[in-house]
Amino acid sequence: MKIGKVPENVLKRSVFKQIKFKREEVLIHPGVGEDCAVLELAPDEVFVLSTDPITGAVSDIGTLAVHVTANDLASAGAEPVGLLLTILLPPDAEEADLKSLMRELESACASLNIEIMGGHTEVTPVVNQPVVTVTGVGKVKKDQVIFTKDALPGQDIVVTKWVGLEGTAIIAAGKEKRLKEHYSQDFVDRAKGFLEHISVVKEAMAARDFGVSSMHDITEGGIFGALWEVAAAGGVGLTVDLKKIPLRQETVEICEYFDLNPYQLISSGSMLIACDRGHDLVEYLAKRHIHSAVVGKFTDNNDKIIIYDEGETRYLEPPKTDELYKVNFLEDE
Repeated sequence: MKIGKVPENVLKRSVFKQIKFKREEVLIHPGVGEDCAVLELAPDEVFVLSTDPITGAVSDIGTLAVHVTANDLASAGAEPVGLLLTILLPPDAEEADLKSLMRELESACASLNIEIMGGHTEVTPVVNQPVVTVTGVGKVKKDQVIFTKDALPGQDIVVTKWVGLEGTAIIAAGKEKRLKEHYSQDFVDRAKGFLEHISVVKEAMAARDFGVSSMHDITEGGIFGALWEVAAAGGVGLTVDLKKIPLRQETVEICEYFDLNPYQLISSGSMLIACDRGHDLVEYLAKRHIHSAVVGKFTDNNDKIIIYDEGETRYLEPPKTDELYKVNFLEDE
């Protein structure tokens, strides 16, 4: 396609026609010349906003873009309502690529009851693969907003599902050919399928209703990064038993193969929660078919301690570059 704004006829048939799901709160929907979306909220509700780009993936970009932003909103206790998209395409992109991306975005949105409310689409030589930036809009009762900083000393640390789901799925999809030289097709397909578990909206809404103090979706930097961020935000310390952090075997093996630390691997699909009665929360989530585990406690000092095998302890360090960036997705493929 030609560099610049996507032509109106392309916009209509390959963007607007793919957006089918609507919500009653949205008063102005996407259309030619409409540069803003308008939402109507109840008097006691507040907006929650979040924005994220997807730059580390080479496939499933639309799915990741939607879920990463929806997870951020859910972490604040908010129900995701709508998204605004900025799509940047390289000059060698075809209209069919744009249409396929929009269908993927719309499918992910519809699965979460989210409307695509508007955005901007452009072809530009400054990118060499599609880049999607999503701004999400959510709503929540004013007295139900959840802050990351509200983790308290003595509270349990709960982790939902398994850490490393997102990174494992991205690596399995991007390095499938190489992985199949060492693992079965079934193994690789299971790892790629972790993308199906990447949303934390369900557990976030359940945890909010249970009555938790703090939630933080585990993204770039992995569980170690998320633990540091929650503790730093709340001015608390922590003690975590490494063996209790839930991991899938596929994540362990793929990380070993590429010499990655699974605890520092991007982990959308897993939520870090601070609450009283953590084991009760685990049971509450299990009744809703959500796996989770109590992995430690927040403490009343600044020490951030990880307990390794045989009682060895180490101090948690500030977040480092995500392990995903150590994988060269252009090599050997």
